[in-house]
This record gives sequence, C-alpha cells and structure tokens, in this order.
Amino acid sequence: MIQVRVHPGGEIHTQRYCESGKVRQKAGLGQMHPGRPGRQHLFRPGTCRVPAVPVPAGRGMRHSGVVLSAFEVVEPRGAESPVLVEVPHAGVHMDPESLSWTIAPARSIGRDADLYVDALFQDAPAEGATLLFSRMSRLVIDLNRSEADCDGEAVEGGGRAPYPRGLIWRVTTDGEPILISRLPRREVERRLDRFYRPYHRSLSAILARKRERFGFAILLCAHSMPSQSRRGHAEGAVGRADIVPGTRGRTTAASAVIDVVDQHARACGFSVRHDDPYKGGFSTAHYGQPHRAVHAVQIEIARRLYMDEQSLAMDGQGFTAVRDFGRTLVARLTSAELLGQLRSNPLDAREI
Repeated sequence: MIQVRVHPGGEIHTQRYCESGKVRQKAGLGQMHPGRPGRQHLFRPGTCRVPAVPVPAGRGMRHSGVVLSAFEVVEPRGAESPVLVEVPHAGVHMDPESLSWTIAPARSIGRDADLYVDALFQDAPAEGATLLFSRMSRLVIDLNRSEADCDGEAVEGGGRAPYPRGLIWRVTTDGEPILISRLPRREVERRLDRFYRPYHRSLSAILARKRERFGFAILLCAHSMPSQSRRGHAEGAVGRADIVPGTRGRTTAASAVIDVVDQHARACGFSVRHDDPYKGGFSTAHYGQPHRAVHAVQIEIARRLYMDEQSLAMDGQGFTAVRDFGRTLVARLTSAELLGQLRSNPLDAREI
C-alpha cells in the first residue's frame, strides 16, 4: 500500500494506492492551504508548503518532528485534462541514511537539482493538469533512470558498464565524487522501496486513470539544464538552446503533441533545439508509447532564463516569464484543438 498526499485545489486529501496502482481510498482531511491556492508562495524549490499529515512507518520522512512525504501530487482545481506534469529532479532533500553515504559538497545538491522547476509549473493544476513532483535530491536516487541502470563502481553487484550518473550517482556534473564507497545492495533496495518505486507506481496510476477517462494521456516531463555543459557532460563546453524538447527521435508522442511543444516555445521567443543534447530520459522512453495511447515529451529549460547559476538564486523577472511559459504550454496541451486531433486517431488501449 502506498500513501501520498494529494491536493485537489485547496483541500488536502490522502490518497491510497494498492499494488495494482488503482486508487483504493480517498479521504479528505479538511485542511486548507494558507491563502489562495496556487499562489507562488506555496512553492519553493523541491518543496510545497502544506500542513504535515501522519504517514505510516516507511512511507515518509521525519525531519525535526515534521513528517514530510517524498513526493507530492497536486490534482486539478477544476475540470481535469489528460495531462500530467512530472518534476522528478527539483528536490534537494536527503534523508539521514543517504547522507551517511554522501561526501559530495553541499553546493552540488543544488547545482545538480532542477531548482525551482516545481514552482515554474505550479500553475499546471489551474489549467486542468495533474502535477507530480519529488522532494528528494537526485543524489539519493535518480527517478529518471531505470532500476537496471546500476554502475558497478557505484553499487555492489552493478551489472552495466561504468555510468557515473545512473540510478545511483557517483560523480557530480562538476566531476566531484559523491559516495564514500560503493553502496551495498541492501542500501539501494532501501532507496528503491522508500522513494523510487512509490513514485513510479503513483505516476503509472495517474496515467492509467487519465487514459481510462479520456482514451489517452499526455506526460510532460519537466526539467532544467545548465546553460552550458559542465566538465561531467559528454558534449564538451558548448552553449545550449533555451528549450530542449526530447522525444527520442519523435518516437514517444504523436507529432501533434510534439509540434505543440516546439511551436509554443518558439512563439514565446525561445530558441529550440529538439533532442539536443537531451533526447528524453527513462520516464519519457518508458511511458511514452503513442501506440498505447500515452504520449510523453521531456522538456529541458536553460537555467539562465530564470535563475543565477552561480548563486542559485531565483531571477524574479526571468522566473515570471518562464512560469508564464509553463502555464501557457500546459494550456496548449489541454486545448480542445489538440485533444480533438488525438481523439480522431484511435490508439491501442492495451495496458501501459
């Protein structure tokens, strides 16, 4: 049984998923967000300021007497759409057990996080989309990797060629070591059971629900990227476009969905380079199966557009512009025109 907190508008609910991924129970807790739901002050990088709720042992993290959930689900405040926005890398939290294995500088936690991306897409529920975001640092476990992406130099018994930033990162993008030693398999399994598997079961359940209701689902995998590649990146020291949509060679979504993302970014004045240097990670490839009525597009946003990449501080004016881009992009993905195009092309309704 998985328990996560779900926010349909202002009211906070507890939603329980059984192992099949289907909702088993949904109970309102009768608490409301402070202020008007959706205001910017409710979000911070990797966090959502909401009242804490009791979480059964093993389902949350206790920090200074407050129970935190590893991820949050924010449901639409009005009519629901087929769109799910997921933000797997904005979080900066590390649980004590993971910290005990970590020697990376604290600054790396921020530099290798997609800071503020959860806040950039905080308006998605107002446009009918569901928002899923993680609180955890990717240095704990990378939610955008396959469970099989285990580097033998990072994990005991890892079975693939050296991969310094796989499921468990061992080197930061600045080239600094992360782990004090290789992780034993039991520690990897702890992180998988506590953080990774519940996140993906919830993601799968939300997509299945939307596809059952609408006949298809659209997954927008929201990320940010350093504006220029770093020492640990493969492409060398080169500048990057403002927006990089990734669809693995236009294979993870229908052309109509991909074109909306590309065209809207250009219409907003951003430079766009599709699949370069990011083609789409695990979530895009795994869930993006248009022949099974699930369309997935990864979007990478250059951090120079909304933050200072050295101080890690938010650039207020830039943030506002990119936040508006995020809101209007979700609105385009939920437009009657696009949804009508997808409905006119019947797709295979087999299980995800």
